Order: sequence, then structure tokens, then C-alpha cells
Amino acid sequence: MSLIPSFFGNLRSSVFDPFSLDVWDRFKDFPFSSPLSTRSSETSAFVNPRIDWKETPEAHVFKADVPGLQKEEVKVEVEDDRVLQISGERNVEKEDEKDTWHRVERSSGKFMRSFRLPENAKMDQIKASMENGVLTVTIPKLEVKKGDVKSIEISG
Repeated sequence: MSLIPSFFGNLRSSVFDPFSLDVWDRFKDFPFSSPLSTRSSETSAFVNPRIDWKETPEAHVFKADVPGLQKEEVKVEVEDDRVLQISGERNVEKEDEKDTWHRVERSSGKFMRSFRLPENAKMDQIKASMENGVLTVTIPKLEVKKGDVKSIEISG
């Protein structure tokens, strides 16, 4: 718990060091995963990707940040006729007993995001592409028919 060097060999000092980078983990010995754990379990949740939804005059455009994933690891589906669902999974890197991990910050696990689409979405023309870790889903909009304007003569 201390970065203060010990003068008695390689033993760590029991003196509290306020500048220590070590953090006491009160959940260390519990059977569930600790929020301060240096190695996440295989059941840890993948942080949901950040997704932007933009509406243009022609389409609804979704952009999702999914860095490090291949297009085969991401699914784009439509449920219940109007719910866009984006899901995927990042697998845990295989551990080798010879390796020593110093820090693990990249998350792993499954993610899923759902969006209810408006009535003006053309559900049969959805397109998806992925480039440089960004998934783009484009859903064209139905053309809104503008009603004919008919002038009415005012009598009187």
C-alpha cells in the first residue's frame, strides 16, 4: 500500500503513504466482481457504445462508436416492425500464465442498444456500413406529401 521504500530488503512498508497509487479494495475478497478489480471477469458488461442519432431531410442516421470490433461482431436488427437494435460482443483476451497484467481498462462483454423509430422511417430500405470503428446505420424517410392548396372564394 505504500510507495515508501523499505530499508529492510524488498519488504513493503506498512506506513500509510497518501501519495501511493495503490487503492484499497474493500471488495477484494468477496465472491462478486469488485469495481476496483484490476482484471475483469468474463461476465463483465461491455460499456454501451456512444450513439448519435441525426435526422436529415432525407433520412435518420445513426453513428455508433465500436472501436476494435469487426463488422462480423456487430448485429443490426429491426424488432417489432419499428425498433432498431444494435448489439455486439467484445471477447476477453486470452490469458497466458506467463503474462503479467499491470492494467486492464478495455471492457469486454456484450452490449445492446434499442431505438424506437418514427412512423416516417422506410423500414425496408435500412443500410448499414462500418469504417474505422464507426458503425453507420441509415434509414431513409418516407416522402411527406404536401396537400394541394385550394383557394376558396369568399362570398358576401
